Amino acid sequence: MRALFSFGLAIVLAGSAWAKSLPPPGPDQPLVAARMENPTLSARSIVERATAHAGGESWRRPLTLYLEGYGTFYAPDGTPLINESHRMWRVYPEFKPQAHNADGKVRIESRRDGKVVTFLAFDGSRTYGPDGVLPPSAADKQWAENFGFGVIRFALDQGFSLARQPDDLVDGQPVYRIEVTDPTGAKTLFGISRADYAVLSVGFATPRGWHERIYSNFYQKPGISWVQPGRIRLYYNGVKQNEIVWRDFKLNEPMPDGLFTGP
Repeated sequence: MRALFSFGLAIVLAGSAWAKSLPPPGPDQPLVAARMENPTLSARSIVERATAHAGGESWRRPLTLYLEGYGTFYAPDGTPLINESHRMWRVYPEFKPQAHNADGKVRIESRRDGKVVTFLAFDGSRTYGPDGVLPPSAADKQWAENFGFGVIRFALDQGFSLARQPDDLVDGQPVYRIEVTDPTGAKTLFGISRADYAVLSVGFATPRGWHERIYSNFYQKPGISWVQPGRIRLYYNGVKQNEIVWRDFKLNEPMPDGLFTGP
């Protein structure tokens, strides 16, 4: 009996291995995300559902956001460098005419072995690095590489246009691809989960090339209508440059103006 069972198990395993070695089916059996899901579902409806999933109006029009966690940054040879403290303070704008320009106020600070290794701040008019005010050309380049996700909060406003692009996969999850065009013509591409309408990715052109961010490990806090991605992986031209893990957030708390000047 044991020999018969072993033989049967071997047949099952062999069949499973054979099935895995078969080529994909033909065009009459399209693979996941190869065709447009729900073609009558408009880009606007998808963004509306993504907004509701993320927290609704409190997510669409937040006042401030504080994030803290840590970061893994990669040297040119791929060596990981751990910044044990990575924090961001953000005062959001009331409107956003350009997707990739600095707006509102922001401070980004990252420490490795207790020392500040990254510092960038914007007070609403001037940009600051670790050594003081940056010239406009350097500041514009820095912010063009950092601002992009927030345009989806304004995508339903007048002056913005939305279009569906081919569906795709993000980390194996089927997504709707939505292109947001701001009033200046700048385009930003989002990947929105078919399953629950979570925003799983964003991509846009920067001075460094094509920039993409992948979002995962979402979480919430009791009583706060806000879904926070806990992990963000950042790529330039397909190569991962760093990833940030946000372990805590605070929404709509007061932030003094002095935060957004020098270190």
